[in-house]
Formats: sequence, C-alpha cells, structure tokens
Amino acid sequence: MVGLATVLGAGGGTSSYREIEETDVILLWGSNAREAHPIFFHHLLKGIDNGATMFAVDPRRTSSAKFADVWLGLEVGSDVAMANTVAREIIAADLHNKDFVAHSTQGFEELKAAVEPYTLERGAELTGVPAEAIREMAHAYATADSAQILWTLGITEHHNAVDNVLALCNLALLTGHVGRWGSGLVPLRGQNNVQGGGDMGSLPDKLPGFQNVNDDVARGKFEAVYGVDLNPEPGIHLTLMFEAMERGEMKTVFVIGENPADSEADIHHARKMLEGLDLLVVQDIFMTRTAEMADVVLPASVGWAESDGTVTSSERRVQRVRAAVTPPGEARHDIDIIFDIAARMGMDMGDRDPEVLWDELRLLSPMHAGMSWERLESEGGLQWPCPSLDHPGSPFLHSWLWADDLDGRDPAPFSAVVHQGPKEELSEQFPLRLTTGRALDSYNTGVQSGGFNSPIRYGDALDMNPADAIGMGIEDGEKVQVSSARGSVEMAVRFQPDIPKGLTFTTFHFPELVDVNVMTSDAWDKRSGTAEFKAASIRVEKLQAASA
Repeated sequence: MVGLATVLGAGGGTSSYREIEETDVILLWGSNAREAHPIFFHHLLKGIDNGATMFAVDPRRTSSAKFADVWLGLEVGSDVAMANTVAREIIAADLHNKDFVAHSTQGFEELKAAVEPYTLERGAELTGVPAEAIREMAHAYATADSAQILWTLGITEHHNAVDNVLALCNLALLTGHVGRWGSGLVPLRGQNNVQGGGDMGSLPDKLPGFQNVNDDVARGKFEAVYGVDLNPEPGIHLTLMFEAMERGEMKTVFVIGENPADSEADIHHARKMLEGLDLLVVQDIFMTRTAEMADVVLPASVGWAESDGTVTSSERRVQRVRAAVTPPGEARHDIDIIFDIAARMGMDMGDRDPEVLWDELRLLSPMHAGMSWERLESEGGLQWPCPSLDHPGSPFLHSWLWADDLDGRDPAPFSAVVHQGPKEELSEQFPLRLTTGRALDSYNTGVQSGGFNSPIRYGDALDMNPADAIGMGIEDGEKVQVSSARGSVEMAVRFQPDIPKGLTFTTFHFPELVDVNVMTSDAWDKRSGTAEFKAASIRVEKLQAASA
C-alpha cells in the first residue's frame, strides 16, 4: 500500500478483475496466483484464453509460471534490478510513451539517469535472467495496447519492499499503462478483506478512507463526530511494536485476528517478546499459539459467516455479507466485544447496528460516501471511490492522469531506486537461499486449515533441486536439519526439478510440525514494516552428519 500511495495517492489496486480478462500483456511478478489467489487466477486464465501474453517473473517455476509464455527465473531479491533493466531498455529503444510522460509524470530525467547503468547485459548479470528474455518482456509490455502488472508477497516481503513496488510503478508510468481500462498495477491481497482492513483505518498512520492522521482537516471531521481530540501523531506498525517491547516501552498488547507467535520472522525473538509482556490479550476464533500465550483470551466469531457487515476485495469492491449461522458456545461478535470493552473504559460507542456503523463511515470517508446500504444490497457491491449516490463506482483508478489538467493534481512522480540484494548474503556456512510462500491446499499459519490429518497434505517439506540434494548425499523424502543464523529445524526434503539450483522453498502453513520462521530473516523495510521472509541464507545437513 505504501508504494502505490506514494506514487498515485491511493493504496489500492488500480484495476478490476474484469480487466485482466481483456488486457493484452500480463506481467505476473513475484506471485504464484494459481495457488495463493486461485479465484483471481480464473480471471487471469480467461485473459490468456482471450489472447493475452503472460510473462512470469519469479525465482521458482511455479504452477502459475507454467501457464506463462515466458518465465523469467530471477535471483531472489533482484526485482529492482530487473525492473530498472526493463525501464532502461524501454527508454533506450525509444518505446516510452513520450506524451504521457511529459504530461502526466515528473522526474523522468532523474529516472533515466538512475536506470542508465542497468543495461541488458548488466541486468542479466544481476538477475540471472538471459538478456534476450528481459528484452522480450520490455518490448512486449511497452508496445502493448493494454497491460497489467500483478504482484504479491514475492515483491513485498523484502527489506526493500517499497522500492520494489516503486520500480514497478515506474514501468507503468513510462508506458502509460495505468489510469485506463485494461492497464494497471494490481497488488493481490493475501487474505479475505485485507483491503477492507486498510480502508477502515487499520494502518497506523491512516484514518478510514486512507486519510492521513496528521491532516488537521481530515482529523477534525472525526473529532467533531466523536467529540474527542485525536492524537495527530502516527502510530507504529507491528515490527516497531516488537522493537518497543524489547526496549520495555510496550508492556500490553491486544491481538485481534492475528497469530504473531507463528507468523513473525525470527520467531524465537518474537515469542520471547510476547512472553515478557505484562498483559497479552488475544481475540480470535481459534486457540492459536499466540492465544495459548495470552493472559486473557476473548473468543470471537468468524465474521463473514456469523456477522452482518461488509468485506472489500482486491479490486476495491465493497460487498455485503450476511450471517449464516450463530457463533458457537461463548464466542461473541467482534463488534460486541469491542463495544463492551469501550463501555468498561467509560466510552459509549453508540448503536451497534451494522448499517448505522456503515453510515458513520460514509459520513467520514469520502471514497465510501455514495455506497448506501441499499445500493450495496441491490447492486451486488460497488468499487471505491464512490463519492456520491449517483456515482457508479470506479472499476479502475487514476483516470485523472489522462485529463487535460490532471484534475488539478500534481503529476505522478517517478522514483529513482537502486538495486539492493538480500540483507543476508550467501556464505560458506549458509550457502543456500530459502524463500517461503503459500500452497493451494493450506492457509497461512495453519490456524484455519491445520491441526488435523488432512488427506491432501500431511506435513511440509523443503523443496530442493535434485542436483543440490544428490550432491549432498540426500535422498528424496529424507529428513534433514535445516539451519540459518537464527536457529534450526528438522524437515523432509522433497525433490523439485522446477526450482533452480541454490534455491530452496517451503510454506509457512505448518508451524506445529515445522517452525519455519525460526530461520527467516528479521531484516525489514523501514517504510512498510515488512520483514524479509523471502531471502534467508541456510544450510542443509544430513541428520547423522549434524549429530556427529
């Protein structure tokens, strides 16, 4: 969200799902959408069936990459180098949209100077991708009538995550592939309603509707409605919260619908910080590992199946959800728990009716103002921004880039970013790269899809290129010790010929079997707060050798 908001002023994907079905070129970058976003992938397949050319940019030849016309198997952490090389080639071949660049952007000369060193030959050296493949993608993207760039955690779970996104935005601005139908920048959200959470003000520096908390005018609207003064200083994100715990500055944490005791990088450190709190409260639908550590557990409802309200998808579509069942046992609706805690703290938060609360949001968030409860019911959902009741909603964003006067806005800025490899370099002690991700049949830290003997998947394994494993005397299925500078786990090896030599992969779905985040890097992006889950350095040892 940070990168898109920096360039275009809004932290949402610019395009609708329908547009991927009607675009000409697709760059699927750092995303195994077939397994991580299977519903969206059906739209992508329709685009391919309709004639779109797809380039998959990913260190692994994933199941998604197998549908691509060209797979560019770049080195982990070389995304900026790849994007800068593509940008340079577009400029050098005189394929950039000069009219759009002159009218709608700023900082072109600075970008041109910044990408000049990234020749095709240099790009091939930095990324491991043949120069001709990079050239082919650059020319196809630049000359297409319409094109989409799609990405997910393969871009954002790095120490330079924001730079990665900014580099992709540069490509769209160079070619004019943003702000019109069929062309856009689409970050795929990893969980249901992640977009909605950000829209509602869960980001530490934002009020609902992505309004800055330090904006006196925006904050004043909320203060008038709530009758209280609001702190103008931005809050801190989760990574900084753990640093504050370590310094002893944060002694109480209230966790709602999150499992940081399994999901954080360098998990030994995270658990130590949680154990040292004076008070840990967890509100969740399952007894997660974090809940097991808590002083107080508040059983919550599932939300989408047990509550009335809204969810917002990756295409910014707000849709109604309706309760299908009642919460089991002592579980209560999240809103009831929060309102009752507020009441015990002396604050009456008013009516708990979902429609009343939604109308409060519409009053305060201009991008939701036109989405009445009646319209959400009758129209099956609307895409923000929808500023008035007669507005149809916005399938795509940033058409202002094509307006004669830019609707009075400043031109979109290019960002001169430079390649930085992973924080952890490979070494004689840790010669292999570990990257993590999702699998189709399971979900995140296994809270909702684990804890039982699934007939589909019984546990997790470390995917290795057979040549790497055989060179170590390791057989397919053999259990080994896997270590990083932070810790070790035991897990089985799975031969995977589609993974390049020197790279290993595993999911993070089964912490009760394999505590993968014992090994992941705690390096993090200072702007987004995201840790570098995708680029740890490890070694793999036969168990008998490890115990000798």
